[in-house]
Amino acid sequence: MDSPFGSPELWRHDDLIGVSRVFNEELALAAYQCGAFPMPAQPGLMGWYSPLERAILPLDGLRMSHSLRKSIRRYEIRIDSAFDDVLDGCADRRRPSGWINRDIRRVYRRLYKRGVVHTVEAWTPGGELAGGLYGVSIAGLFAGESMFYRPGIGRDASKVALVGLVDLLRRAGAEDRLLDVQWQTAHLESLGAVTVPREEYLRLLSVALELPPTDWSIH
Repeated sequence: MDSPFGSPELWRHDDLIGVSRVFNEELALAAYQCGAFPMPAQPGLMGWYSPLERAILPLDGLRMSHSLRKSIRRYEIRIDSAFDDVLDGCADRRRPSGWINRDIRRVYRRLYKRGVVHTVEAWTPGGELAGGLYGVSIAGLFAGESMFYRPGIGRDASKVALVGLVDLLRRAGAEDRLLDVQWQTAHLESLGAVTVPREEYLRLLSVALELPPTDWSIH
């Protein structure tokens, strides 16, 4: 298993900028374009977060260890071929700090059908889904939501999926594209993620939203 891009236990009170009882696709898309993202606060109440210190992964700053480079050769990267399976993996109740509830599933499944949410998956040569990630793609922004791997099958699979994502975004034209990973973790920092103040993130976001959308057929 794996943690979300940013684990909910990392947030501070100042990161929470609002709550709502309404949660739908339009509200979620508007939030991403304003620098916020949803995460359930309590049953029936959605929290909206915009971290004071936002974690991003510069596309030219990805770090790959020797072991990760070897792992890449063990998997096949696929795009958007197993959305429900990826979401199930990310929502596994055995994971610490689980936050993907029924409302999140409903809205992100609809956004996937609209071509806004995408998955990047790592598959074994035998055709098993070993791990993957999903997130929201708007213009030049990719907002990573969660990632997972299957113990015993998918060593480094979530990291390999992240490498696949970065490669796809680079080929789409890396300059000014923004890979948002929410809150910083030691895991993400080891892969090259850095933090920027909220004001700088919003500046980077405004530039990214002016870019043409990523071509998800490039894989």
